Amino acid sequence: MKTIRLTAENKKNLLRDLLQRSPGSYGQYEETVAKIVEDVKKNGNAALFSYTEQFDRCRLDASSVRITQKELDDAYAQVDAHFVEVMKKSAANIRAFHEKQLRTSWFEPRPDGTIMGMKILPIEVAGVYAPGGKAAYPSSVLMNVIPAKAAGVKRVILCTPPGPDGRVNPGTLVAAHIGGADEMYRTGGAQAIAAMAFGTESIPKVDKITGPGNIFVALAKKACFGYVGIDSIAGPSEILVIADETANPRYVAADLLSQAEHDEMASAILITTSQELAEAVNREIDGFLPQLSREKIIRASLDNYGYILLADSLEEAAEAANDIASEHLEILTRNPFDLMTKIRNAGAIFLGEYSSEPLGDYFAGPNHVLPTNGTARFFSPLNVDDFLKKTSIISWSAQALEAVHEDVECFARQEGLTAHENSIRVRFE
Repeated sequence: MKTIRLTAENKKNLLRDLLQRSPGSYGQYEETVAKIVEDVKKNGNAALFSYTEQFDRCRLDASSVRITQKELDDAYAQVDAHFVEVMKKSAANIRAFHEKQLRTSWFEPRPDGTIMGMKILPIEVAGVYAPGGKAAYPSSVLMNVIPAKAAGVKRVILCTPPGPDGRVNPGTLVAAHIGGADEMYRTGGAQAIAAMAFGTESIPKVDKITGPGNIFVALAKKACFGYVGIDSIAGPSEILVIADETANPRYVAADLLSQAEHDEMASAILITTSQELAEAVNREIDGFLPQLSREKIIRASLDNYGYILLADSLEEAAEAANDIASEHLEILTRNPFDLMTKIRNAGAIFLGEYSSEPLGDYFAGPNHVLPTNGTARFFSPLNVDDFLKKTSIISWSAQALEAVHEDVECFARQEGLTAHENSIRVRFE
């Protein structure tokens, strides 16, 4: 990994390089995606099945697009029984964490007859996208389905791409069932996103789409936003570790590599106050690499977006971390809880040497669908609120309105909206 001194100029250059990985930088694909989305919007199943045959080499029709109970039973038979039990334990942790996020509607009556409040209800239909092939991750299925069900969404559907033989990843199906998905469909890519956004003869229209995917899926979600809600336009994975001289370099190296293996665009950054630790981490990385199955991908990731930044103080390291606003932030210092109070921007924070990032990916309970590419400045992890909608409640008595009607009319006059003014005034003529 490249080791450089943390300066204002180096930080500026680093932020520029990281932002180049944003899905917004792939405009050359947007026209293709827009055509697919529009075709599915206009032609429904016909377009959906045509693109599935073109891209996935799988012929589908209305009778075969939905996953059957027999296929689900077969999936359970194909997945290792111990892994099924592990997924159930993980699901229990995820469910317990997200149920704590639930809020209820509230109403506040006042002595003058005014009632103000907020009605909070789940959306009606949620759509979850799950990648297929080598990118099939049952953990992501759990992380997307369970918050929706915890929020009270009655109908959660899942779309995932088939292979040429029509089969889909059995782990994906089992995870979806454990999470509580109500329907599953074998369709993927931008066409699946469009199908969920607009509905077809076979795929129901949903209110919100969540879940990871390739650049075509990400751009399709972007194109459909406004017709349907989405979680985010996710970029490549990233990890930032803040460590001092007390950190175990072997742990630090292993954690950096855990994210670098996702793809060549993933980012792994260490900010440390210790030159000795920086050198030891580099040695550990060199030792780990030949043992790892994705060595080629990891090397490309580290060559492109792997950095060790040497800081003069942990305060400087924390400020740099806030500027980078990483998806995952590990703090491996003498007092991680103290430094955590200085962090304002991060998708998820992992404190201490036994809270490594994969724990959050798979098992701890907090959601691993996190903001990337600096969007932790204004986005949050996927959570129950993403599947809830709020409606304001306003009820005023004649007494309450009479006390303020001239103020409301004044506001309307200042904005030149005489019909607004009249709507209030007529009640007191």
